[in-house]
Amino acid sequence: MSRKKDPDIQAYYKATRWDYRWVWGVRSTYALHYGVYDETATHHQAAVANKNRVMADMVGITSEDRVLDAGCGVGGSGIWLATDRSCEVVGITPVEGQVRDARRNAARAKVGDKASFLVADYCRTPFEDHSFDVVWALESICHAPEKADFYREAFRLLRPGGRLAVADYFRLSRPLPNDGEQLIRQWLRPWAIPDIDSEAEHLGHARSAGFVDLEFRDITSQSMQSVINLWEHGTRWLWAAKLFHKLGIVSSIQVGNVEAVIYQCEAMNQGLWKMGLLSAHVPVGSPPK
Repeated sequence: MSRKKDPDIQAYYKATRWDYRWVWGVRSTYALHYGVYDETATHHQAAVANKNRVMADMVGITSEDRVLDAGCGVGGSGIWLATDRSCEVVGITPVEGQVRDARRNAARAKVGDKASFLVADYCRTPFEDHSFDVVWALESICHAPEKADFYREAFRLLRPGGRLAVADYFRLSRPLPNDGEQLIRQWLRPWAIPDIDSEAEHLGHARSAGFVDLEFRDITSQSMQSVINLWEHGTRWLWAAKLFHKLGIVSSIQVGNVEAVIYQCEAMNQGLWKMGLLSAHVPVGSPPK
């Protein structure tokens, strides 16, 4: 029996647009990402906004900064940054439908003058050297086949003294023990994620690109509620997704999307991955590589 073909990133986000809007609340939050739960953010809408705040504070984003949102989704972080930090944001994604949604969302939020969006690959952008003060990547590097390519491009784009802010999934080791690699693949591939790197691998990529002052923060405990929320959605609706697929109402990509949230939670319960934040700087006076 041949294995079902894995979706590419454009096919995945096109097929699951409705799912994110109505199950994950994207129609109101504009956020595809997980939340950071704490005493100030105890529900989903507050937690996803809180993650933006935590990342922005991590690298000190102000109104003076020009920010590249690398993997912008439907514009949630860019809109938050333009609204809360009054900075200029350029969001990029390879998914044309997301750019259209992001532009509409920015106009609705009345920040279209500060937040712009276009189709581009964050590993090979059309921007000139030294174009940005901050490169921001919120749960997006995971989609890169080679994470090192992202770090090299981010370093090229940042001005001397520029900052990098990353939030992503990090595997605990390579290889993972027992059947860990198989379980991770069962989660990642339906989400069009080729693989996830470890903390050490990410830090190594950043150092090789030229970044300094690297810091890593484990936020797994603050992200766990998002994982649980997804698991609850998945276990509640998988039967319906499979039935609707047989009836021709939903696609195999949508069924895989639901199955993946269950595998992801299983992988976290087995200690195979963690959620983390990474920050770094370009040395002052350092030319791009």
